[in-house]
Amino acid sequence: MAKLIQTVYYFLFWLVGFLPRKQQLVMFESFSGKQYSCNPRAIYEYMKEQEPEYTLLWSVNPRYTKLFEEQGVPYVARFSVKWLLTMGRAKYWISNSRLPLELPKPNKTVYVQTWHGTPLKKLGVDIDEVHMPGQTTAQYKADFVREAAKWDYLISPNAYSSKIFRSAFGYQGAMIESGYPRNDVLFSPDKEHLMAEIRGKMGIPDGKRVVLYAPTWRDNDFHKAGEYKFDLKFDVAEMKARFGEDIVLLVRMHYLVAEQFDFAQYGDFIRDVSSYDDIRDLYLVSDVLITDYSSVFFDYANLDRPMIFFTYDLAEYRDTLRGFYFDFEKKCARSARRNKCAIDGANSNDIGATSRE
Repeated sequence: MAKLIQTVYYFLFWLVGFLPRKQQLVMFESFSGKQYSCNPRAIYEYMKEQEPEYTLLWSVNPRYTKLFEEQGVPYVARFSVKWLLTMGRAKYWISNSRLPLELPKPNKTVYVQTWHGTPLKKLGVDIDEVHMPGQTTAQYKADFVREAAKWDYLISPNAYSSKIFRSAFGYQGAMIESGYPRNDVLFSPDKEHLMAEIRGKMGIPDGKRVVLYAPTWRDNDFHKAGEYKFDLKFDVAEMKARFGEDIVLLVRMHYLVAEQFDFAQYGDFIRDVSSYDDIRDLYLVSDVLITDYSSVFFDYANLDRPMIFFTYDLAEYRDTLRGFYFDFEKKCARSARRNKCAIDGANSNDIGATSRE
C-alpha cells in the first residue's frame, strides 16, 4: 500500500510540474530536510537580506519541523499536500544532497545542487565497490548519474573538486566554481564577536579548550537498508578522566547515525552537537578538530587551527570500503591510530608531534 501511495504522489507531482512556475519561489533543503544548515542556509540568509522580492521556503522532514519553528524559518513539510503544490511549482530548488530519485523535476524548474563537501573519499561512480545495504554497485552508480542529470547548476569549492564532481557524478551541466557559501562566515570581520556569542550560547566556560570531534560514517556498518550504525572507537571516557577539567568536547556525528547516541553520562564534559543548527558555528568556537575521513577538515583548514585524524581503520577504509582521491597518509600527516595519541594531541599545542602509531 505504501508503495502505491508513493507512486500516486509522484504522479501527481509530475502533473503539478506542468502548471506555470512561481517565478519568485525558491525551495531550500539541507540533508534530506533534517537540518537548517550548510550551503543552502548561507544562500537563504543572503537572499533573505538582499533579495526580499523572493519567497523563500524550506523543505523539511516532518520529524524536524520544531527546529525550523524555533528559528522562525518558513517551511513546508516534505511529502505533504502543500509540499506537492509548492515544491512542484517552485522556480528554483536549492539542495545540498540528493533528492528522492523518483521525484520528477519539472522542465522549467532550476535545480541548484550545492553539495556539501570537498572530496577525500571516493564518491558515486568513482567508488570501486559499494558496500551499502540493498544496493548493487552498478545500481548505485546508475542512480547517482540519473540524479545528477536533473541538476542545472552544481556548486564547487575549487578546481580540484570540479574535476572530481564531473567524474563521480557523471555530471555534464554548468559548474559554479565559487567556493562554498557556508564558509564565508569563517572570514567574517566579526569573527571574534561571533565566537564569543556562540560560546555564550553554548554555555562554554571561559578558559576551556574546545575540541570538536566530527567523524564520518561507514558504508558497511548498518542495521538494514537506510539505517546505519556507528561503532564509536574514540575513548571519550579516557579523555574525560585525563582532561575533563580543561576541555569541553563537542561531538558532531554524521547525520546518518546521529540519533543513536546518548552522552548524558558524561555531563558537561561532552556537548552532543549533532543536531546543532550549523557546523560552521562549531568550527568557529573549536580550538582543535578531531576527524577521520570526513570532508570537514577541508573547511576547518580555512581557520589555520590544529587538526588530528583519528584513523583507526585506515587500511580497511582506504583499500576496501571507499578509497581516496589522493595519498591521505602523505597529505594528512597528523594522524593517530590509537586513542592515546589522539587524546594527547587534542590537549597539546604541538599537534605536529602526534604519533601515527
